[in-house]
Amino acid sequence: MGDETGPPRGRFTFRPTALAGVWEVDRRFLSDERGTFGRLYCAREFHDAGAVTGPIVQMNLSRTTKIGTVRGLHFQRSPGRETKVVTCRTGEVWDVVVDLRQSSPTFLEWHATLLDGVGQTSLVVPPGCAQGFQTLTEDCELLYLHTAEFDPSLDAGVLATDPRLDLPWPLPISLMSERDQHLPRVAAALRGGRD
Repeated sequence: MGDETGPPRGRFTFRPTALAGVWEVDRRFLSDERGTFGRLYCAREFHDAGAVTGPIVQMNLSRTTKIGTVRGLHFQRSPGRETKVVTCRTGEVWDVVVDLRQSSPTFLEWHATLLDGVGQTSLVVPPGCAQGFQTLTEDCELLYLHTAEFDPSLDAGVLATDPRLDLPWPLPISLMSERDQHLPRVAAALRGGRD
């Protein structure tokens, strides 16, 4: 895909990352004396760019109150594999995507993006990649758009502190859920042959 910035499409600029299918998407807001207005998502523009090809079927909102908290790294197994569009509405997070596609040339590589409620960037996470984040401020709120409904039986993840990934979390980790602390390391998570 390269790492060049693509041409603006409508109200969005789609920037491919080094991980195939992972996009940073910049929104362009209109401003006047009243404030701003802009789109968070447009199915046609995201489809035309190749960033999201399926319909959005679920929206979720997370709020994390404590700085330094890590959530993730989460994904859904087949047949519930999904594309996610992640947008920070309040606060600032270091959002990371790990490529778990065993056939991918960037298998086990990662990409991180700073997302915040002031900037106008979203992150597109394709099927087969795990996603998580660390809060860099108090009170962070993230909006997720999903191409598949959440299915608890397909819910999966990998340990965010797995030495094999060697993720450089920006802050000391102040909090992780009990579940996230006990997610499997990458090797164990992939033994089921998931791609």
